[in-house]
Amino acid sequence: MAIRRSTTKRNGLPTIVQLRLTPTPAQADSLAAAVLLCNQATVVSRLAWQHRVFTVVKLHRLAYYEVRGRVAGLGAQAAVRAIARVAGAYANRRASKKRAHIFRPHGAVPCDARLLSFNRDARTVSLWTPTGRVTLPYTGRPEDLKAIEALPLGEADLICRRGVWLLQVALTLPNPVVREPVGGFVGVDQGVANLAVTSDRAVLPGPALPGPIGGNGHVRTLRERRHRQRRRLQKKGTSAARRVLRRLSGREHRMMTDLNHQISKFVVREAERTGRGVALEDLQGIRSRVRAHRLQRRTLHSWAFAQQITFTRYKAARAGVAFLLVDPAYTSQACPECGHISRTNRPARGRFVCQRCGLAGHADHIAARNIATRGITGWAAINQPHATGLPSPRRDRESKPPASTGGS
Repeated sequence: MAIRRSTTKRNGLPTIVQLRLTPTPAQADSLAAAVLLCNQATVVSRLAWQHRVFTVVKLHRLAYYEVRGRVAGLGAQAAVRAIARVAGAYANRRASKKRAHIFRPHGAVPCDARLLSFNRDARTVSLWTPTGRVTLPYTGRPEDLKAIEALPLGEADLICRRGVWLLQVALTLPNPVVREPVGGFVGVDQGVANLAVTSDRAVLPGPALPGPIGGNGHVRTLRERRHRQRRRLQKKGTSAARRVLRRLSGREHRMMTDLNHQISKFVVREAERTGRGVALEDLQGIRSRVRAHRLQRRTLHSWAFAQQITFTRYKAARAGVAFLLVDPAYTSQACPECGHISRTNRPARGRFVCQRCGLAGHADHIAARNIATRGITGWAAINQPHATGLPSPRRDRESKPPASTGGS
């Protein structure tokens, strides 16, 4: 059984906070010029694709002087970061790409310590622009401002979102010790009909979560309504329709991000309260494995399971809760009591009836119980003692920072 264990970097846990910049009109023009200029480094991407050079060092030797000559006003360090950004864009998806990667003209621009510096006492940040450095005040949530003042700072992304300038800053949190899951694991089954069902029979979202969302049926209704509204406005195509589309853009994404934050927070808090770990299915590549009817493809491909896994992983790491990704094979067809596996154990989508021992229940809850059991087995296998008495080698998986800004 394939087991993946979530770990963190030895120097601490990565996280991201979001700050809001308040530039003057002249400073905003300078920032806009910097963003446009840095995103013109798409020329680096074309060079990398043409010569099939994707590593940072080789790409730097190939493209540095050419990009400095072709993009007037681009500073030396800005060119260095543009080259590293191109290499990062090709790092994970190089095999699946069919053409050169194109960067949006107003896309986020990464800034390192040479392009950006903080004055924490005055709560200002100094940023490079083609016309010189600009010093801007920043604001944010109290907990984010406190984190900026107390924690080591990493790279930041400069973003302009609907005329609002934002700075997403990577921070390093203290690395807590992962506690042993003495009480076992909380298994979480993710799905389309039910976003998450735990081995404790909690169906999420539901009454256990705050907010106006009543349950999974409410979520599906809202998403279908938003889809019909977008399709109707796109078909209309008038300037007023486009204006409404701009106003509504991102609303569904923000709703699902908030729900995934609430679900992951509930699961981690429950595991921490009961001294257990958290086990989820390893669903990497599921979209390429699952065959769905064309009417179901939109629902499947908009399923935010990866975001929910990411949020649960970093929240568990912050709390010192053990986290595992387990093999998802047959979790909804296997009986947690007798171990019998058969497709006939699922007479209906939401119902499970074991053909051997007669155990019956909701299919998602049965799957969550199987996931919790696999979490216990996987944790024991990873932490078994070494024959020489030395610590056992652990198959670690690199920890990823949160995809969402602003924390939970």
